[in-house]
Amino acid sequence: MNTSKRSRGRRGYHHGNLSEALVQAALDLIAKFGPAGFSFAEVTRAVGVSPAAPYRHFRDRDALMADIARRGFERFADALAAAWDSGQPEPLAAFKAVGQAYLAFARNEPAYFAAMFEARLPPGTSRELTQATDRAFGVLRQACETLTAGLPDGQRPPALMISLHVWAMAHGIASLFGRGDSARRNIPMTPEQLLEANMLIYLDGLGLGAAPNDDGNGDSNS
Repeated sequence: MNTSKRSRGRRGYHHGNLSEALVQAALDLIAKFGPAGFSFAEVTRAVGVSPAAPYRHFRDRDALMADIARRGFERFADALAAAWDSGQPEPLAAFKAVGQAYLAFARNEPAYFAAMFEARLPPGTSRELTQATDRAFGVLRQACETLTAGLPDGQRPPALMISLHVWAMAHGIASLFGRGDSARRNIPMTPEQLLEANMLIYLDGLGLGAAPNDDGNGDSNS
């Protein structure tokens, strides 16, 4: 483990910031061993405090992991919202940017990503975690609602269904091919290219792809 990170954790504690030091130590351990590969006691040892000290901030290991996952989902929601940018410059391009932001987060924040999706936290562990998770998914659902708004009523698929399908697609590619840790699989293309191709095929099947004469610059003249 990176000893400089441990040192930062101890300095943070000595300045009265034990909760932040515990979170950073847990993130370091997640990056090295995965979210299930260490105990609460190992987190305290990494920070350099007594086994009883963390209970002033976290009731148990699940509470610590829930706080880390909550922080991750808040960052994740911010990244997706920035990519969506209220559908600018136009909804389809913004929607593709959301997918790319999903992959970028998995690659750039592997410890948070693992805590968010692989910690096996019991449902309802934290109200704040639930709210952060819902906010992140809400960005994707809003994007899908915007995309489908122009379709005729009888041809408009449920936005929730599309959201779940796209979420599963992006998450599968991120988990298998787009991570920034040793769990990443190699493929003969970039994860971004794979996701874009899959999304184009899926959205085209729903009638949500680019118009046949669209050259990608908004000019549909033939």
